[in-house]
Amino acid sequence: MVGPGRQERSWIRGAQAGSVSDLEALFREHWPRAHRAAYLVVQDGAAAEDIAQEAFLAAMRNLDRFDRRRPFGPWLHRIVVNRAIDWARARALRRETSAVEGTDEFDTGDLGTFSSGVAAGLASLSPEHRAVIVLRYLLDYTPGEIADLLDLPRGTVNSRLRRGLDRLEAILDRERA
Repeated sequence: MVGPGRQERSWIRGAQAGSVSDLEALFREHWPRAHRAAYLVVQDGAAAEDIAQEAFLAAMRNLDRFDRRRPFGPWLHRIVVNRAIDWARARALRRETSAVEGTDEFDTGDLGTFSSGVAAGLASLSPEHRAVIVLRYLLDYTPGEIADLLDLPRGTVNSRLRRGLDRLEAILDRERA
């Protein structure tokens, strides 16, 4: 039996050679977590789907530059999360310039494990803080891996994690009071 790492490397080799079935296998394997990461950062189902699709396409277009000795998932997540942060920043700028107050709802339909308070608290964080919390606590990356994924110093990742968690805790405390 071929191990998961070897199977993924085989799919990548095949996709690099133009195999549609290997490309589909990579997509099936990595789509759920890529979509979830985008959704948790941008809090918009349609945008998350677009972001995850665009990130996957970008990864496929640049597959010739991918180092097959490394896992594909973290590379894809880096693309997804960076695009999601950019989208969330642009949305915030659009809101500021339009001066239209909208409602920010966080649909937790596929998240199951979150209470509405945690989901709302997560939604209130900046995209940068939300991204590191999603990568750390929902996708199980270490702070060092997050630093590599986002091309940030580890201290910045630790700081964003701490500040994001502190803010989340304060929001939850206010709700409980």
